[in-house]
Amino acid sequence: MRARPEIIMTLGNAPIRNLDIDDVRQGLQDGTMVLVDVREPHEFEAGAIPGSISMPLSQFDPAGLPADRGRVVFSCAAGVRSVRAIELARAAGLDVDAHYAGGFKDWIRSGGPTT
Repeated sequence: MRARPEIIMTLGNAPIRNLDIDDVRQGLQDGTMVLVDVREPHEFEAGAIPGSISMPLSQFDPAGLPADRGRVVFSCAAGVRSVRAIELARAAGLDVDAHYAGGFKDWIRSGGPTT
């Protein structure tokens, strides 16, 4: 594992972990992460990060999050809607603290595979 400082921002008084592409790749590879893509269905269908699941923000229900499959990490196009999903999950009483800050755009720019 590489040594680097973890990037953290806050939402209210609670920290949000801004994960990068390496964090996402590792979490998906070792099965410790469930990547929840909150983009709209047409965006997800046009291309997605392999292994991610679709839960569009416009229909988002925190009760539907797969809590039994690992750490939930949100992703969107560029890291804006994923922060909103964290906010909604926390409002529902869930302990969610991370998102892929660069989102799908960063994944594509970095040459990541898509489904």
